[in-house]
Formats: sequence, structure tokens, C-alpha cells
Amino acid sequence: MKKIGILGSGDVAKALGNGFVKHGYQVMLGTRTASKLDDWKKQAGTNARVGTFSDAAKFGELIVLATKGTYAKDSLKMAGVENLTGKTVIDTTNPIADVAPENGVLRFFTNLDKSFLEDLQATFSTLKFVKAFNSIGSPFMVNPDFGGIKPSMCICGNDEKSKSEVKTIVDQFGFEVEDMGGAEAARAIEPLCMLWCIPGLRENKWAHAFKLLKK
Repeated sequence: MKKIGILGSGDVAKALGNGFVKHGYQVMLGTRTASKLDDWKKQAGTNARVGTFSDAAKFGELIVLATKGTYAKDSLKMAGVENLTGKTVIDTTNPIADVAPENGVLRFFTNLDKSFLEDLQATFSTLKFVKAFNSIGSPFMVNPDFGGIKPSMCICGNDEKSKSEVKTIVDQFGFEVEDMGGAEAARAIEPLCMLWCIPGLRENKWAHAFKLLKK
């Protein structure tokens, strides 16, 4: 049974944590305030654990980065690069700036010339980042029901073995995997978060997903 370490304690971390438990994995969520996750741990069951960022990084054979984008680098540093080196890290984050959206459009602290995934990969070069789960809301991250239609999940990253691991998870979680290539592809994948959020921020409509249609 593969062990999953999740860095974060928000809605994304808890939703993916529940998904991994559902599919038979052991999970540890890393947080600075363990008491925030008391209720989650009780409902998630015996395969769910809570610890520090460092604890979760040591525990996980595969890591999920599920913090705010503005906090991602700090959380990785607290987890300890030595505990993460060589491991696949699913990067769910988006580079959302701490400023108000403009007419429903989020502001990013990156630009289209370099994605946040590329920045993380350059900063933490011994980790194997794969972008995934950044362009759908947490209630729909695990086996979502869209009338029998599998939504698409775009992923990217530089390490093919790590992408293969993530493809297995994305498939288990009910998505059609779309491998968009190397880390540079995150320049296009990360802005999907903006697009996904516009109906929610403008009209309070959040129950949707992307589908790539192919002939």
C-alpha cells in the first residue's frame, strides 16, 4: 500500500486525502496546526494520519503539494528538501496573487513566460514535480459525476516515471489524463484555474469541469 504525504490542511488537501484513503492508500496530512484536522482525521478513518510538514514528507512515498501558491515554497522548506529528494511531488498549486480578481478574473504573480511549476522545479531541483488537480474545485477532485462523462485532467512535468505514477492516480480518481509534456506546459495549464473560476466568481457557479474533445 503506497504512502501519501500531503502538504497542506485546506479543502484541497482534505479532499485529495479522502480520495487516497478511498482508493486504499495510507495518508498523512502535514500542517502547522494539527488540531485543525481533528475532525478530518476522525471521519477519514484508520488509514489517515496528521503530522507536521516534515512528518508528512518523511511518511510519503509520493507527495502532494496542496497549499496556497504564495505559501508553497515555505511549506516545501519546512517539509525539508532532504525528505523530498527523489520523490514525485504532485503540484496542485496555482500562483494566485493576494489581490482582488478583476471582473471574475484572478490575478497571478507569474506571467506566461515562466510558470510556477517551472519556478518550483528550478528552486527545488532534486524533486520531481508533476502539475495536476489545479484546474477543478475540491468537491470534484475525486471520481466526480458529470453524467457519465469523464472530465479531462491536464498534467505536465519533466520526469516520465513520475508522470506515469500521477497518471495512475488521475485515472483512479475518475479523469481522462491529458499529458501535455514538460514543465513548460504549465504556462498554459495553470491559467486554466483562472478560466475555471470565472463562472464561480461572476455567477456563483462552481459545478463544472474541462473536457478535451478529440477525433
